[in-house]
Amino acid sequence: MDRRKFLKNATLSTAGFAVTNTLISCNDETKNTKPISSTQKPIPVLPLVIATWNVPNATKAAYKILENNGNALDAVEAGCKVEEADITNQSVGKGGLPDRDGNVTLDACIMDKNGNCGAVVYLKNITHAVSVARHVMENTPHVMLAGKGAEEYAYKIGLKKENLLTESSKKAWKKWKVESKYKPIINIENHDTIGMLAIDKNGDISGACTTSGLAYKMGGRVGDSPIIGAGLFIDNEIGGCVATGLGEEVVKTVGSFLVVELMRQGKTPQEACEEAIKRIIKKPNSDYKNFQVGYIAVNKAGETGSFAIHQWFSSTKYQDGKNENIQADFIVKAK
Repeated sequence: MDRRKFLKNATLSTAGFAVTNTLISCNDETKNTKPISSTQKPIPVLPLVIATWNVPNATKAAYKILENNGNALDAVEAGCKVEEADITNQSVGKGGLPDRDGNVTLDACIMDKNGNCGAVVYLKNITHAVSVARHVMENTPHVMLAGKGAEEYAYKIGLKKENLLTESSKKAWKKWKVESKYKPIINIENHDTIGMLAIDKNGDISGACTTSGLAYKMGGRVGDSPIIGAGLFIDNEIGGCVATGLGEEVVKTVGSFLVVELMRQGKTPQEACEEAIKRIIKKPNSDYKNFQVGYIAVNKAGETGSFAIHQWFSSTKYQDGKNENIQADFIVKAK
């Protein structure tokens, strides 16, 4: 008899004895005493910020807002703006690697506790795409603006035109043009999309996602990052998720929405991220060995999870005064 069956039989055989003794020992004082639930969930340690990749400056900026009783929406915008302005980060905002024609184009989205969302796609000449996305959400009847329309809207709300192609990124683009070979690269040394989730002291969740997209992509290409349900999804009753990696594969499984729905069914953030990655690699004819996708997620209890196809994906979490980088587990193990 294994241990599980033994415990089950032992429990059944002693049930009557335990109930009888409990009833006998009750008196007037204990009749009104409420039992302590063994399944009671621990109180979440809030506030909390988690972001894709090793971005301690971004999580620090977001956490500072939350520490000062700010809300999660302000926090994720502020955190993403740090990376958008960092010209050494060649996958987000100013300094991002261009498309094959030499144009730096940005995608971003944001989503609040009430399910409101905003996004911009194929945005040129504006560093802070995440701020434009928020303005779209809060001040227009739309969810998404694209291309020239998004750029013109950015000027109307006071953002300045900037040349996003830095000398460093221009040099890399010219080097690429020598052979002009395009193939998604499993990103190890640098990172792409920054996705960020935050829970404020009130327990409310918001998220944001911003990127310059795949380096040397076709002109007009849009990935998962600005697509609500793919690159980002928030449900304030359940939790939130953001994705990173090859956006086309995330879109095909509506990845972030999937993770949140799996948490709704009772899975932990970690279990939900793992299942979502499995959905990708199980697709017929999936070339998963040659591309990367990673997810991070958080639930209402303040629990987090992360998982990827390949090694080296990480997240940065700021919680309980600790700002730490965490390497994610992955499904494709070295042989």
